[in-house]
Amino acid sequence: MSLTRRQVTTAALVAVPLAVAATGPATAAASPQGRPRERTLYIAGDSTAAQKYADAAPETGWGMALPFFLRERLAVANHAVNGRSSKSFIDEGRLDVILAAIRPGDLLLIQFGHNDSKVADPTRYTEPWTTYQDYLRQYVDGARARGARPVLATSVERRKFDADGNAVGTHGEYPAAVRALSEEEGVALLDIQALSIALWQRLGVEETKKYFNWTATEQDNTHFNPPGAIAVARMVGAELLRRLVLVRRDVRRLDEVIPESWISWPES
Repeated sequence: MSLTRRQVTTAALVAVPLAVAATGPATAAASPQGRPRERTLYIAGDSTAAQKYADAAPETGWGMALPFFLRERLAVANHAVNGRSSKSFIDEGRLDVILAAIRPGDLLLIQFGHNDSKVADPTRYTEPWTTYQDYLRQYVDGARARGARPVLATSVERRKFDADGNAVGTHGEYPAAVRALSEEEGVALLDIQALSIALWQRLGVEETKKYFNWTATEQDNTHFNPPGAIAVARMVGAELLRRLVLVRRDVRRLDEVIPESWISWPES
């Protein structure tokens, strides 16, 4: 589901009971009528995943396209917000909002790193091997304490090429820190940084412009347009299946063309 600007900044009022963390593929808890209830996949992240609105079109977060690859009974609650780091997201109370709503069997997909590297901004900066991992653990522990399953994702890569046309990484040690934390904590890892840089390499310097927010007035090598958001969301869906976070009945359309017209930008 698409969250409005107001919804992503409103604190939840009701906390949920604590429960034992899920360790295998996430399964739905039963409703009072004995039927499996709908599960929710929550996204905690930055502008690359976030819901965009009409004033930002055609900029598109990959979280906007993820529902196209998931079955209807697995809803997406996209709490990603422009400009946030693993630290500032928590300091602003945004993780608390998610943890107040998340329920046993739900998923929490965590992708930060783009803004954690901003050394000049103490409200967002984290150091890869210390504070960055410490903040990410708060997401992992919070989800597990509520019976939900955390999933870590490395940051999707920017569009950057060297003089020889080779795609170049821009995230320093942050992806490696996420990989190490996933191993240490036994958390499923979606290595979107590695997958996306490999895709940009295959596409090349000119073709990748069709996936990023390149317009007549802006040459944005960080944020996506609809084709780019769809491509990254497809990676996320495929990796959720490959890493056994989801099972085949949870996903759809992984091999199908998704029309750009399916993307929409709410007014607010």
